[in-house]
Amino acid sequence: MNEIEILKLVAMVAALIIAIVGHEIMHGWVAFKYGDTTAKDLGRLSINPLIHVDPVGTILVPAVLYFSGAPFIFGWAKPVPINIYTVLKNGGTNAAVAVSLAGITFNFVLAAISAALFPLVSHPESVIGAFFALFLYQSFILNIILGVFNLWPIPPLDGANALRYLAQGLNLKGFTAFYDKIYPYGMIILVLILLSPVSDYLFRPVAWIAKWLLD
Repeated sequence: MNEIEILKLVAMVAALIIAIVGHEIMHGWVAFKYGDTTAKDLGRLSINPLIHVDPVGTILVPAVLYFSGAPFIFGWAKPVPINIYTVLKNGGTNAAVAVSLAGITFNFVLAAISAALFPLVSHPESVIGAFFALFLYQSFILNIILGVFNLWPIPPLDGANALRYLAQGLNLKGFTAFYDKIYPYGMIILVLILLSPVSDYLFRPVAWIAKWLLD
């Protein structure tokens, strides 16, 4: 492994940790704003990445994707505990939607910041400059992937939760009942989609945006 590959790996790991840990903290932080102190009481609003590490999602899955030569990597941190009933009581279904979309919002904002800063370091003249260029590029890619992925309306992803609470607020009982019924099978549905050619089309816009950024 040469110097550039090592820099790329370190930059990727750093960007992934910030993306997934920040995603989870934002869920807890927005819930806290609506009176739910669960995450805060358990010390899960901390930026210390070690308390958010999920052995599978934070270590195993990204490692397998990286060493298998996958075109992209993604992962997840240990979910921040939230008492959604407290959120609903204090802020209604709009608050529940806000909590559901908090992590996605964080990822898209971080992706936008990374894209804005990338041109400033896109032609590095030092090792430190190369690291920051790789870090910002990886941060952009990973946050876009996580944001788009979590928007999918498939339980238990954030997009599905937001859609379900939105339907609940609009009193669409048939829709919420449908989501509640398929929730136990959400992971199976998700895995089948990820293993099918459909996932290529769902992630293709990310590749287009990344090419535009590099150009």
